[in-house]
Parts: sequence; C-alpha cells; structure tokens
Amino acid sequence: MFDGPEPIYVQIAQMIRAQVLAGELKEEEQVMSTTQFATTFRINPATAQKAFAGLVDEGLLYKRRGLGMFVAPGARERLLDEHRKSYFEDVLKPALQQADILGISTDDVVAYVLGADGTRTTTEES
Repeated sequence: MFDGPEPIYVQIAQMIRAQVLAGELKEEEQVMSTTQFATTFRINPATAQKAFAGLVDEGLLYKRRGLGMFVAPGARERLLDEHRKSYFEDVLKPALQQADILGISTDDVVAYVLGADGTRTTTEES
C-alpha cells in the first residue's frame, strides 16, 4: 500500500488529504484511529500518529478528547483552494508549454477542451 518513495507518514497524510478532497471523508466525520490505522496497514502506530499530527497542524483534522480524530470544518474547501491555486502553475502551464513545443495551437487546445460539439471535455468522456 505505502510503497512510494516518500516516508510512510507523508503517504498517509496524502491519502487522507485525497479522501477529504474527493469527499470520501466529510467534515466532522471521524477518521480511523492511529491504532486502527497501524493494525489495518501493518505499520508502527507512531508513524500514523506523525501523519495525523501533521494534518492537525495544517488544520485539516482535529482531536476530540477521548473520541479520536475528526475532519475539521472547512477542510475540503481549504484543500480545494490550495489545489486550485497551484493547478495553473503546476499542471496547466507545463501542459501548454509542451503543446507549444509540439506545435499544438491554442485553438486546438481550446477545441479539445470544449469537445467537437462545443461542450466541455471531462475525464469521464476521455
């Protein structure tokens, strides 16, 4: 499961962020405990705790004493804002630079995005 080059606690935090971003974990929803996490994924509980502590520091999770960790109010919107801000620089700008290198015109890019019938192309249609 956690076989990427990043430390496991970073991968755990990325997984939880992705679940919040996708709406799989909702605001005020309880997150699996560090013990459950460690048992389920066969990792050291301290590793899971380090990931959760980082998410608490980011304001994405909060702890209810005696109950566990929960998704913070506004967590999804905060993540959406962060990803929207970085999307143009991190994703679209390099893609447009590559299109330019390949000789793909702006009109061709726009036509592709809009689709042949003028409606927006989505990942489901691709």
